[in-house]
Amino acid sequence: MRKELKNLVDKIKDQRLRKKVVDVIENPTIKIEKIKYKGLSLEATPAGKTRHHAYSEGLIQHMIASSTIALSLCDIVEKVYHGRVNRDIVLASTLVHDSMKPLTYAVEENGSFEVSPLGEKMDHLTLIVSELIRRDFSLDVIHAVTAHHGRAGPISPRTIEALICFLADSTDATLNGETLNAARFLMRDCLREEAGQLTAEQAFAIVYAKQTKGCEGVKEEFKRIRNKE
Repeated sequence: MRKELKNLVDKIKDQRLRKKVVDVIENPTIKIEKIKYKGLSLEATPAGKTRHHAYSEGLIQHMIASSTIALSLCDIVEKVYHGRVNRDIVLASTLVHDSMKPLTYAVEENGSFEVSPLGEKMDHLTLIVSELIRRDFSLDVIHAVTAHHGRAGPISPRTIEALICFLADSTDATLNGETLNAARFLMRDCLREEAGQLTAEQAFAIVYAKQTKGCEGVKEEFKRIRNKE
């Protein structure tokens, strides 16, 4: 497990819950009609096909970023609003909320991501919720994961922990997705060509290059990206 991800998992104080979270992250499988489905490796999986984190290792980045945001929101609840929040539930929910996405994506020969045969019939949220129930997670964790799409999901957050999980997920997805969109726009605007698949690091670098050096900076950054490929 990547060091940054392991450090976040290790913050879960409940040893039994921490072990369950590790098992889900390291063994994202599900059995349906006696068929065991196992998807892409965690390192190869995007967190989205087009909207956000649409590149290899995107899922890991989203897990790390959204969990880090969630901990900051816990600090705000406790230190600013003097509220109570169960950080174990927040971390467990945020870390596993997208952990069935490796089963719903496939990689094409040209490196692009497509929906897997399982993903054509089952969405990642349904898969993870059913698996959390099977693996005997607490109702509070299951609720937070079920509600992590907010009003766009099957149920809205009804607990502080679920609300934090939803906000952390939404915040990171928006930050990443909007930065990728901005970088693609700058590529079209400054270079008159499509960017193709970009990582978040490349997108942030392109946006920063534009704000510091204008279109010439975008051209220089794009040349650096191409030279590294």
